[in-house]
Amino acid sequence: MSVSSANNSSDWIDVSLTIHTGMAHWPDNPGIKIEPSLCLAHGDVCNVSKLTLGSHTGTHVDGLNHFIKGGLGIDKMPLDATIGKARVIGIEDTESIKVAEIAPHNLQAGDRVLFKTVNSERCYQQDDFVEDFVYISTEAAEYLAERQVRTVGVDYLSVGGYQGNVVEVHHALLGSGIWVIEGLNLSAIAPGEYELICLPIKIQDGDAGLARAILKPL
Repeated sequence: MSVSSANNSSDWIDVSLTIHTGMAHWPDNPGIKIEPSLCLAHGDVCNVSKLTLGSHTGTHVDGLNHFIKGGLGIDKMPLDATIGKARVIGIEDTESIKVAEIAPHNLQAGDRVLFKTVNSERCYQQDDFVEDFVYISTEAAEYLAERQVRTVGVDYLSVGGYQGNVVEVHHALLGSGIWVIEGLNLSAIAPGEYELICLPIKIQDGDAGLARAILKPL
């Protein structure tokens, strides 16, 4: 699986996934297909591609309305939710992100936090969906909501576990107004403080927006 661009410059590091045909996606979401609509090689005047994919493909930001009725769509997301200082926290647990590993970092209201797990090294090496990825435990999601963090990012396709606590974790985070970035590739990132830029495409009332995410060490 192609994971990120090599177009890193001025210390910015691309931590977004490269969208490509056949890439991993949540099992009940649309598959990804990129095909030519117009093609120079076929005698057309330009290249134009047709994209078939779901709104939660690759690196993306969830709208609050993804799980919360009446929640803000992705077009209403405050820009500073995903632009500014962010903390990358390394997680050693290979099952889930738990309060015991988060609490020592003394997260504060308004923090943007990105969790780096074994997912970044393990899950992006194939186009098959990985079911046993490291996810946020329900208790940890509730803890993050209590701490009133601003933004939470994870390094696979969902904050909640497959056939596990997907609903509970999304409700805890999105229901508290926390913006969620999913599908980050943090394999080249060491834990620490960074400048984050991650802007989702602007879809009216969108439940998510595909995004390009980059980090710069502070």
